[in-house]
Amino acid sequence: MRITLILLVGILAANLGTAASLEPRPADGSLDHFIPLRAPRPAGLLLRAGDRLAICGDSITEQKMYSRIMEDYLTVCAPELKVTVRQYGWSGERAPGFLERMTNDCLRFQPTIATTCYGMNDHEYRPYEERIGLTYCEKSVAIVEAFKDHGVRVILGSPGCVGKMPSWVKSASGTVEDLNLSLCVLRNLGIGIAAEERVGFADVFWPMLTAGVEARAVFRSNYAVAGNDGVHPGWAGHAVMAYAFLKAMGLDGEIGAFTVDLKNHTMNLSKGHELVSAKADSFVVRSFRYPFCPCIENGQGDPSYPACPKDDPTADSSIRSAMRLVPFNKDLNRLMLVVRHAKAASYKVTWGGAEKTFTPRELAEGVNLAEAFPCNPFSGAFAKVDAAVAAKQAFETQQVKSIFHGDAGKADMEGAVARTERERQPLAQAIQTAFAPVTHELRIEAQ
Repeated sequence: MRITLILLVGILAANLGTAASLEPRPADGSLDHFIPLRAPRPAGLLLRAGDRLAICGDSITEQKMYSRIMEDYLTVCAPELKVTVRQYGWSGERAPGFLERMTNDCLRFQPTIATTCYGMNDHEYRPYEERIGLTYCEKSVAIVEAFKDHGVRVILGSPGCVGKMPSWVKSASGTVEDLNLSLCVLRNLGIGIAAEERVGFADVFWPMLTAGVEARAVFRSNYAVAGNDGVHPGWAGHAVMAYAFLKAMGLDGEIGAFTVDLKNHTMNLSKGHELVSAKADSFVVRSFRYPFCPCIENGQGDPSYPACPKDDPTADSSIRSAMRLVPFNKDLNRLMLVVRHAKAASYKVTWGGAEKTFTPRELAEGVNLAEAFPCNPFSGAFAKVDAAVAAKQAFETQQVKSIFHGDAGKADMEGAVARTERERQPLAQAIQTAFAPVTHELRIEAQ
């Protein structure tokens, strides 16, 4: 009865919500048929030191892209939390499927916090029907309560959006807008579930849908935030997804601040960074936390990650393009350079192998180095961490899908778990080994 009530309240709110209770819609009117309830914002940091994060979802999670961005970010941008991660993506899965396997595959590893991302397959690629919403609510609540029964904090993620009718789903019906309207209802129901169960909520759907509208206007008409097949995003769509989950965790985005006094040739640094030397216009810094790097140099790391020389910042394959559609750098990736007593007309800032010119006013207000220098002195070290994360997450898919649910698991589950955990351990350790302090130089020269 309670789930039916949540369902009915969600549908009612979705149809009768007032403007004040809704997310802003694009001014061009393209999404006026949608009624997105205003998503809750986190009251503070949901993560705790030493958390074990489980990232759960369907084939979009199994792509190991937004989960990889999240693990990269937590490893290098918030190292003081010492969060460890496992991803549990399973192609084609719906909420009922994860509910059936979560004890065997996930809870046995004692996560302390979990994110879920279901609804894409649950909506059946068809116009919304009440039975779809009811099943989604029932199984989503059951998942949340199973986690809570094991002391796991939960961030319930909404589904993403659809960009075209999926050609491989023979039973798909309606239009692309019909499907997205259906997904929007599941998103709204998720907000109701999160409120009822007092858990976190990550709004994946609305940022992706609105980012797609903006991208097609400012970049290109064929920009596909939901991916070329209409369902499985490229790096841009996954960056939007990662942004939604990281924001839902309550992370403040403070990577660091370097405050330079040109009059006295001094630099003050925030926690996580230390000054090695200061000589006139040159400052050498040793950093124990990194900014998030949206691209890396060719050959530095895993070849699937965007390479800066080839990366087109207007393409849906680019993390950098997503950073123009959602405020990733502003909200989550601030490594600020602030310069006092700048008297010249302009200043050349050299960081690593790149340089840019700024006015004294820009420097006084603060320049976000992570945004101004997407390829920077951290890129090489970041690439090593990402490659280690990619290798570990790839093994986690094999561990669960091929071993636990294969012949080895059927014959001796506990033995299969013990053996694969021994194989996984060095992969997890490789991430920590790759995450090493970075020494870098900033030069600030009057022009």
